[in-house]
Amino acid sequence: MKYLMGIDLGTSGMKTVLFDETGKKISLATAEYPLKQPQNGWAEQDPNHWWKACIATVSEVINKSNIDSSNIAGIGLSGQMHGLVLLDECGEVLRDSILWCDGRTTVECEEITNLVGPEKLIEITANPALPGFTAGKILWVRKNEPEIYAKTRHILLPKDYLRYKLTGIFATEVSDASGMNLLDVTKRQWSKEVLDILDIDESLLAKMYESYEITGKVTHEVAELTGLAVDTLVVGGAGDNAAAAIGTGVVKDGSAFITLGTSGVIFAHSSRVTIDPQGRVHTFCSAVPGAWTVMSCTLSAGGSLQWYRNNFCEKEELIAQEKEVDVYEILDDMAKEVPIGSNRLLFLPYLMGERSPILNAEARGVFFGLSGMHQQKHLIRSLVEGVSFSQRQCLDVFKEMAVSFEEIIATGGGGKSSFWRQMLADVLNCPIVTGVDSEGPALGVAILAGVGAGVYQDVESACEMIIQKGDIQLPNKDNQEVYMSYYALYQKLYKQLVEPFSALASLK
Repeated sequence: MKYLMGIDLGTSGMKTVLFDETGKKISLATAEYPLKQPQNGWAEQDPNHWWKACIATVSEVINKSNIDSSNIAGIGLSGQMHGLVLLDECGEVLRDSILWCDGRTTVECEEITNLVGPEKLIEITANPALPGFTAGKILWVRKNEPEIYAKTRHILLPKDYLRYKLTGIFATEVSDASGMNLLDVTKRQWSKEVLDILDIDESLLAKMYESYEITGKVTHEVAELTGLAVDTLVVGGAGDNAAAAIGTGVVKDGSAFITLGTSGVIFAHSSRVTIDPQGRVHTFCSAVPGAWTVMSCTLSAGGSLQWYRNNFCEKEELIAQEKEVDVYEILDDMAKEVPIGSNRLLFLPYLMGERSPILNAEARGVFFGLSGMHQQKHLIRSLVEGVSFSQRQCLDVFKEMAVSFEEIIATGGGGKSSFWRQMLADVLNCPIVTGVDSEGPALGVAILAGVGAGVYQDVESACEMIIQKGDIQLPNKDNQEVYMSYYALYQKLYKQLVEPFSALASLK
């Protein structure tokens, strides 16, 4: 029996999972690390904390499994995207990593857009310049910390720093590199044109691989630290969402997943390059060779409901504790008492601004139609409906791009709710399926490791063998008709509020 390891470098912590070749989970370990916020809107982490977490979780997983580590055929790496890691000529970290959720680079993104040109930037990199992406962070360091940039010899993404520590090799892969604003997404290689315009030396960037390709082998030093066998293969891996796509079986045309964590993501597979010229959704290289993905990202999906729970649901929290259930089950039950439309109450879920499909950092959350007859249960249902409408808006962009799917797999915290899944089926007019395995990204990169190591013939056949699906919820036509009448009004509200949002942002 061969075994495969997936290492998932998240924002709040690391998860390492060992699977056998059938996809069965053998052992799992997690470790947390701190997030630094040195200024309002900034987010950083020390890459050395990631490496310590990697050593700890890999060692724990091997010890728990009671297997001979020489039977681990390969390791795959997944991780938070867009983060900037700078190393000197000795491979030492020069500063804390600037993360995906850091918002300091608005000025640099404007510079990139003006230098490259908005149309050309989207044509080449398939995406507009966004503060979350890596290129703006590089320009920010060069401008504000020139002494650090002068010492920089290697620019890496978070998971690729782990690769360097495991193997001594500087490498990356196409899915994660797609989120840097530096990749020619169609050609799956660094864009010399963009790099020249931005005056970034290509020698600073890592060598490019496909996600399943072998990038290096575990060193003697790392083997002694972790219990891994020397020369264990390490493949390219994938960015977190691309890895989750593999781990949920979204590897063929007509397949997609939706995740409702803090943010909301619809992630669809495409065998051809499809780019939205307005940059409302993102096109990245898929972890499946020769394929691409289209992805939306709304910033406050499950985060909207979490905000409401944290601030207004103290009584419900106590009830949940007494009943020993998740508080979100209590909120679901309350929302079910309210008819579709929440008695003429609409919610715009722009608590953190918005990214897809309206790129507007000044947008803010709105309850529209609030009256004296509305109770807490109406607000809760309105929140869930508003987030569902935001996902429908993203889906409409996918349709414009001729990216379609026959069903959507639901993941994340919101995906656990049968109430919310049925609402999504109705609003999106698409069957919603539950995933069986909860280790999506780690399983995804373990599958990629298996392909690279020759355990599986290819990604698609491996997923067909390993990935299982759960329950399916079909759209209710009668419900959909009612939802669409509210959705039509939902779409109008933002257009009417663009100028007031801007005016609000200018107030002291």
